[in-house]
Amino acid sequence: MTDSIVTPLVQPEAFSDLLTDVLRNGAQRLLAHAVEAEVSSFIEAHADERLDDGRARIVRHGHLPERGIQTGIGAVRVRQPRVRDRAEDGLAKIHFSPSILPKHARRTKSLDAVLPVLYLKGISAGNFQDALSALLGPDAPNLSSDTVLRLCKSWKEELQHWRGRTLSARRYVYIWADGIYFQARMEDQSQCMLVIIGATPEGKKELVGFVSGYRESAQSWAELLIDLKARGLADPPLLAIGDGALGFWSALGKVFPATRQQRCWVHKTANILNDMPKAMQAKVKADLHNIWRAESRLAAENALSVFCEKYQAKYPKAAERLTRDEDELLAFYDFPAEHWTHIRTTNPIESTFATVRHRTKRSKGCLSMATMELMVFKVIKEAEKTWLRLRGKNQLPKLITGVKFNDGVEQQNQHNQNAA
Repeated sequence: MTDSIVTPLVQPEAFSDLLTDVLRNGAQRLLAHAVEAEVSSFIEAHADERLDDGRARIVRHGHLPERGIQTGIGAVRVRQPRVRDRAEDGLAKIHFSPSILPKHARRTKSLDAVLPVLYLKGISAGNFQDALSALLGPDAPNLSSDTVLRLCKSWKEELQHWRGRTLSARRYVYIWADGIYFQARMEDQSQCMLVIIGATPEGKKELVGFVSGYRESAQSWAELLIDLKARGLADPPLLAIGDGALGFWSALGKVFPATRQQRCWVHKTANILNDMPKAMQAKVKADLHNIWRAESRLAAENALSVFCEKYQAKYPKAAERLTRDEDELLAFYDFPAEHWTHIRTTNPIESTFATVRHRTKRSKGCLSMATMELMVFKVIKEAEKTWLRLRGKNQLPKLITGVKFNDGVEQQNQHNQNAA
């Protein structure tokens, strides 16, 4: 018989979903940081060991061959630093073996637990042993407090360096802004993480800035935007996408007054549906889709007028939510149609923070706001590597040079005039 009754199981490496890739890459970086920190602590602990000529006896000596550690989400590649004892024969050799990576370890003993623990508790010195236990089992040896502190310090320095980087060579055609609320164990009330993601002229999306505060106030947003400008972000973004939070728009108008505004249709839809009876929400949502999915601004304006005519009498608040922001809701029609799916909503931020919210929920009570900031930074920077570029990236240079678009289509006459 040629047919087999054995069904092959899908291996972890076969999955290519965004979250799995982010977790796998993050685990690899965290393991590398942890081993490097332990090597540095080991060498420092033997700093007084000297050869007869005064040279250090214990030194770094390259790396061992790379090996893979099998985890619940696939193989995590590790390259362990090598330590050399330069003492002459006759003296007992001092050997280094990282406690987080036993010499012959090839797979974790708790595959399902390793990644959540590493990500949710990995930057807390008090919880680092939980990560070791998840990786190596209950008999995992303790890392020294110096090693843990060194690891945490390196993450803080990375964040500090990133926040102080110059932006003089950067330009963002679009920016997405949103405020995400978190509740940390050591804080009396939830705090808001103000986040800005930008799209470069090459179509790449990247984290531009973020800061924690108690609310989405105009002052908090202004401080973040002013900081970006002070570090060299001279050219204003052409379009900013955000929800209806007045604080951001007020600050944007003062710091980058030339930037156009686009309200997020996902947020606007949710707010309008909240004003409607549940029995009507499916029909109302379909009517809203007729507006922002229209092929032209005129068609969208007509659909918006029809919506208001249908619901104004009984639900004036819902209709008013549309009419007061009409220009900002339809701004995307003045930009390339290839970009519409990107610039009608704040999904680049929302999708990323869905993962962050899940992790903070799983780690309830284990993070301060300081460690929360570190975790948010590391998670976003890892996710950033997998973000898709904007469609129609060839249109971005045209926008920068001032080419106008009408209903998503380049205005040829105006472009020819610019070329002349």
